Amino acid sequence: MQDVAPPAIPAELRTLMAEIGPKWATNTKGHIQLMIDEFSELLKHSPKRGVDVQPNITYGPHERQAFDVYRPHSPSQTPRPGLIFVHGGAFTEGRRDRSSEIYANVLYYFARHGIVGINAGYRLAPEARYPEATRDIAKVVAWMRANATDLGVDPERIFLMGHSAGGAHVGSYAFDRRHQADGGHGLAGVLIISGRVRADSHAHNPNALRVAEYYGSDAAVHEDVSPVSHVDATSPPTLIACAEFENPLIDVYCFELAYRLGAAKRKAPPFMWLKGHNHTSIIGQFNTAEDALGRACLNFIRATG
Repeated sequence: MQDVAPPAIPAELRTLMAEIGPKWATNTKGHIQLMIDEFSELLKHSPKRGVDVQPNITYGPHERQAFDVYRPHSPSQTPRPGLIFVHGGAFTEGRRDRSSEIYANVLYYFARHGIVGINAGYRLAPEARYPEATRDIAKVVAWMRANATDLGVDPERIFLMGHSAGGAHVGSYAFDRRHQADGGHGLAGVLIISGRVRADSHAHNPNALRVAEYYGSDAAVHEDVSPVSHVDATSPPTLIACAEFENPLIDVYCFELAYRLGAAKRKAPPFMWLKGHNHTSIIGQFNTAEDALGRACLNFIRATG
């Protein structure tokens, strides 16, 4: 039985995206939920055949210290790349199964293209404050490296991908040596998708109080705990993407990350700015017929490591 084709984003949904995009910042929480609902319905029709899912593998005692593994069903003569995806949620909420379809769509997409994926959970603020979420991510990276042979993964080709607050935790692990084991980050590359890679309490940030729940409210500390503050010439290869309509300041900080990486490495990193998309549709579109960002990610993974 042949798998279904990825569904196209319907005209009605594109009209809705165009309508709420310019006013995204007036109700980020409501607009995020609206997009989750709409893309979840669309993704019910996305291709999933040929992917084996092993759910709820624990890596710690907390209920959120768990992940799901997505593996291509077809055998491979050589080890595959591995990718760990870290969800968003403004530091205080969110989960790896934001709906029955999101964020599984991201891992289905990569597994369909020959990449072994992990959909990772982590502890949230205020119960777990900085840098506890990043420490959780470090444990998942270590788990994938330790189990690479059983997973069919090349341990030298492990990638870390984060969306929104997940991008902050990914960036902290990948760029800040204080959160890495003695042997380094162990990554072939990093993918930051609409990541809040700078901690801030700016008045324009509707999630400033949530940032404070995780990082604390001392603005003087925020520079030191921000992933962008720790970029240097040895930082792992990084792809960055953001949407036209973002939660306030996230696009600014993604551009800052690209600039700092380019300045440090003397070469600009791959960067995508997705016209017409918003903070949630940029991740909801994975495993649909809209494939530009997905293809960019695949090309980055194939060319790196």
